[in-house]
Amino acid sequence: MRVFNRIHFRNLRGDVFGGVTAAVIALPMALAFGVASGAGAGAGLWGAVLVGLFAALFGGTPTLISEPTGPMTVVMTAVIANLTAANPENGLAMAFTVVMMAGVLQIIFGALRLGKYVTLMPYTVVSGFMSGIGIILIILQLGPFLGQASPKGGVLGTVQNLPQLLANLNPAETALGVLTIAILFLMPSKLKRLVPPQLVALIVGTIVSLVLFSDVDIRRIGAISAGLPSLQLPAFSPDQLQLMFVDAAVLGMLGCIDALLTSVVADSLTRTEHDSNKELIGQGLGNLASGLFGGIAGAGATMGTVVNIQAGGRTALSGLTRALILLIVILGASSLTATIPMAVLAGIALKVGINIIDWGFLKRAHKVSWKTALIMYGVIVLTVFVDLIAAVGIGVFVANILTIESLSELRSQDVKAITDADDEIILNPEEKRLLAEAEGRVLLFYLSGPMIFGVAKAISREHTAMEDHDVLIVDLSDVPKLGVTSSLALENAIKEACEKGRQVFIVGATGSIKRRLERFGILALIPTKNLLVDRTEALRQAVTLVKGENVKLETAGSLLN
Repeated sequence: MRVFNRIHFRNLRGDVFGGVTAAVIALPMALAFGVASGAGAGAGLWGAVLVGLFAALFGGTPTLISEPTGPMTVVMTAVIANLTAANPENGLAMAFTVVMMAGVLQIIFGALRLGKYVTLMPYTVVSGFMSGIGIILIILQLGPFLGQASPKGGVLGTVQNLPQLLANLNPAETALGVLTIAILFLMPSKLKRLVPPQLVALIVGTIVSLVLFSDVDIRRIGAISAGLPSLQLPAFSPDQLQLMFVDAAVLGMLGCIDALLTSVVADSLTRTEHDSNKELIGQGLGNLASGLFGGIAGAGATMGTVVNIQAGGRTALSGLTRALILLIVILGASSLTATIPMAVLAGIALKVGINIIDWGFLKRAHKVSWKTALIMYGVIVLTVFVDLIAAVGIGVFVANILTIESLSELRSQDVKAITDADDEIILNPEEKRLLAEAEGRVLLFYLSGPMIFGVAKAISREHTAMEDHDVLIVDLSDVPKLGVTSSLALENAIKEACEKGRQVFIVGATGSIKRRLERFGILALIPTKNLLVDRTEALRQAVTLVKGENVKLETAGSLLN
């Protein structure tokens, strides 16, 4: 594993444009998240710089943009509120310590190579999550786009207050927002290759606001405090240590999910594959540094990442460029950013929200299957109106349940219980002859493919359906994997046969399948000579046993007569 992320200079222009564009989007979001968290605008900016810098440098997703995100800010707000209420003097310092602890946990998760488990996401869930994020972004920008502060209550608050927002719109700021959207949609493709349309919209919108609306009260970013951050040494309180650890675990896990979901999104857009474990280490280092210097927690940001990729970013150089630009803004260019209208930034973010929505899959989901559409639309609704992580968790759970159901139905078709050559399975001529000679007294129980837990019911059903036989042959020749639940169902079938005095043969149990049967004690239920490799031989011995029993019965009958 290499130490640094993928960086080269063959895509210099695209990476620089991607970094600049991502910085343009990141600036207002970092300010907003910093203020919303209760740590202040400076904490949001330093979180954007430090998390973005270290994650870009040491992460495993070249195009990922990391910064404070909505889900992380929600948790961070609760952490700061709880700790400052419990300890007014050191509560904020303890909150930054929680960020450091979360970073350490993320590093541990990456070192333990747990990232692959987070990335096992069905596309229906990823698509719904992306579209939900886009819709949230659009809704939250409606207030600033119309020249007003965003209503309290997030998405629901904005939707409920939409009539008031429309009734009280600011014509000048709304005009600037419309101008921004027009530039972003109508800018020629040739110009887009030379300069990001977001940067053009930012500059043009700012100039127009200063020239045409100089006498109008327009909401702008305002001045940003310059200077380096002060070092925040870890602060603990014995009575709050348990709470701090729980908060750190929640923040760390949420950051892992947030970042790796965005990494999956980045992969789908760039047709590449990220290193999830390395990404977790990079995210952890970023949050560790952010907490150490008074920044709030961050993770992979879908909006910033998509913007970066759309603007041409392909390596971690774009993330480093973005961090450098934000650092320059903080340290020396606050006077230049102070005049940027909030409506212009809202227009840029609104356009990003439109782009994030997975329009292509939205149009086709209902054509694929109603289950696919149900999962995707359900994730969208949960993402927008409930909670991002709940949406992903419920979406993955439902998708996996439906997948398991489909696989179980498919695998159940490969559980065959036959007593004659009825073409259910492929038999050679001798096997067909032997089954015919057995006259239904031999039950061939044939299993094929992975026997997952959903197949256990089919094993029990097929076995109980065929009661009238003297010899049971269990053929596992074509079974590569035998699950625990299926093993137990198979054990019950063999135990029942042995209890009723039937002979049992097991065929083709080798390697891991044989070891699984040994661990369950199933092989101990039958004589060693009844464990065979060849099905034909098993049928031959079974027919011999059946004929022998018939001869005994005929002899006994003649003696009685």
